[in-house]
Amino acid sequence: MSDGSKMDPLAKADGGSILESGMVITTLINHKDKPKRSDKTLQAIQRVGQAVNLAVGRFVTVGEAIANENHELKEEMSVACIEARRAGETIAELTDVASLDHPESDSHITIFTDKTGVVKAARLLLSSVTKVLVLADRIVIKQIITSRNKVLATMEQLEKVSSFQEFVQIFSQFGNEMVEFAHLTGDRQNDLKDEKKKARMAASRAVLEKCTMMLLTASKTCLRHPDCESARINKDGVFHRMRLALEQVIEIVTDSRPNGESEMAPISIYSGIKEFKNKVEGLRENLYFLSKENLSTMLEVILEHTEDFTDSAYTSHEHREHILELSKQAKMELEQLVSVWMQAQNQKTKDLMEDLEVAILKMCQCMNELKREVHSAATSLAADLLKYHTDHMVLKALKITGVEGNLEAVAEYTCKLSEQKEQLVEMCRLLRHVSGTEPLEITCIHAEDTFQVTGPQIISAAETLALHPSSKIAKENLEVFCEAWESQLSDMSLLLREINDVFEGRRGEKRVYLSLPRPGKHNANLKALKPVKLDSEEQAKIAKLGLELHLLTSDVDSETEKWEDQENEIVQHGQGMSSMAYSMYLFTRGEGLLKTTQDLFHQAEIFATEGTKLASALHALSDQVREDDKPLLLLEAEKLISMCKQLQATAKASAQGKSATFTKVDACILKTRNVMTLLCQLLPLCCKLLRKNKAGNGCLKPAPPWKEDRIRTGTNARTPERRVETFGIKSLENHVTNMTFLESK
Repeated sequence: MSDGSKMDPLAKADGGSILESGMVITTLINHKDKPKRSDKTLQAIQRVGQAVNLAVGRFVTVGEAIANENHELKEEMSVACIEARRAGETIAELTDVASLDHPESDSHITIFTDKTGVVKAARLLLSSVTKVLVLADRIVIKQIITSRNKVLATMEQLEKVSSFQEFVQIFSQFGNEMVEFAHLTGDRQNDLKDEKKKARMAASRAVLEKCTMMLLTASKTCLRHPDCESARINKDGVFHRMRLALEQVIEIVTDSRPNGESEMAPISIYSGIKEFKNKVEGLRENLYFLSKENLSTMLEVILEHTEDFTDSAYTSHEHREHILELSKQAKMELEQLVSVWMQAQNQKTKDLMEDLEVAILKMCQCMNELKREVHSAATSLAADLLKYHTDHMVLKALKITGVEGNLEAVAEYTCKLSEQKEQLVEMCRLLRHVSGTEPLEITCIHAEDTFQVTGPQIISAAETLALHPSSKIAKENLEVFCEAWESQLSDMSLLLREINDVFEGRRGEKRVYLSLPRPGKHNANLKALKPVKLDSEEQAKIAKLGLELHLLTSDVDSETEKWEDQENEIVQHGQGMSSMAYSMYLFTRGEGLLKTTQDLFHQAEIFATEGTKLASALHALSDQVREDDKPLLLLEAEKLISMCKQLQATAKASAQGKSATFTKVDACILKTRNVMTLLCQLLPLCCKLLRKNKAGNGCLKPAPPWKEDRIRTGTNARTPERRVETFGIKSLENHVTNMTFLESK
């Protein structure tokens, strides 16, 4: 498939910029006040017009290339591109005012003399660019469906092969098709706006990534031992799971389900309590907007879900008793609330309204306590289980007894693995109830499915090895499935931490490193300064800069995760700086822990201090590296010190008035971005130098692909430099390349 068929990142960025610029022009024209005609204003207007026209030109070039390669949409796409180009040129002509001293008296038609023409051009531009984007989206969806169909067709061939030679040829083709599918779905995942769909896509792609490797070893084992029933069961399980994952990707991309079924998302206790509290608190504004039966039914549903905890064999006696007590109390509080509510409907006196307020507060407090109790029950169970199973003793025993051919011992350990699987599945179900966000709920469901499916697959792989203890392929196959199990356990630790972050009010934020000062603390010297909140227009101005900062934090996280020694001082400082930069990014969106500009400035100071500490760590590292590498490292350290000093000076500088404060905000974020850019270069350099000098052997390790996808969840970047995450492409390509060694195993 030609690369020209894809709407490349630059074209998407241009499309977004054009739409925004078109709206800016329309707003300017429709403004009731007469625009100021200063030289600065005229130059700005001309720059906007020129920028729009240039962006349209680049955008249309890509659109025309897409049209030429997709004949069924060529006519529609070509018309939309022509309209967009014409509108861009018109806007450039009408905004060519910078050289005119008196635009309104000149014979040249401009933005000031032909408002109607500019408005028409801007609207035509918006509609035509939107149409190009919609058509391009249809093409991308078609590409993904076509790619999926090719993968399915090749999978059918793989299932039927009977010789190694034939398998090698077809799997090589299959590998290439999966790489293409990975690229297409990775691009699509980045473009999705719906966080729930993003999470589902990430889960499906994680399944495909792991199953691709499993399919290779399971098929090889089946070919080597064609009469082995456990090997066939093992292989069939992989093919079945891959087909389900491929189908889910198409459902997400096309926003449809087979046979027109509607998606029935399971309701969690958290979401149920949130909705219930919203209804209860709504009684303050309107006593008649819902019935008491509706409220009672909502509570019944929540309490039914708490039975997942009280009926679980893994819930502690203490947690079970507390949940039952709170459930009983919730029923009593609702009865009291309904009683006062009904009286208030009949007679709205001051005393009754005060009683209603008390009843509402007590009801909500009870639900908060119930939420806290189920969260504690789920997370404490998860922490205990993950700690207990970190040694992977059962998996190790299965590998040893399998190689020994000890069928009796294998049977004993498969029973233990089944017990472990039931524990972990139950853990995932309970965690889903307290995950707090839809994306995390979906991740819990994915984890549950993974344990549910991988457990029996490990058992069938172990049975195959026990039946053929000298088989290298059977041994390799068991290793692959065990690695998938261990990887999922590792991912659960990250998931548990994210669930706790949401519960503690850090929704959507990265982990805050507790060794660092927190915004709002230790700022006695700032008490005299009045915090300033930015309005929506100023927030919009720094949003683009904030997105760049967000991308950089993702890149830094990606680099730090490659270090095996997470306690390394350089890594610790890098992670801390990334966490603080992410908080600053959230500020540009009006979210997160930094609520005022003063919070932002204080955070920038702490960020600069952390950067200075990192520079000290770089100086210490320079004493360990070779003499010829030392100058480069010291030069980078001095750059970092200089940047941090500039940032600290900016953050501490006085700013009186709203305009000066906004300028200071802009400067702080810009300087933070520059430091993060340097940090992205420093981290790989340091690890390279450590490795080169044999001071940090094995300092790198690959990050789990689904983990990287989730860190980037929610990022709607519009920069061409953005890296596209694809599931295990390098490892898959390596497997395809190494297929020539297949028959020797």
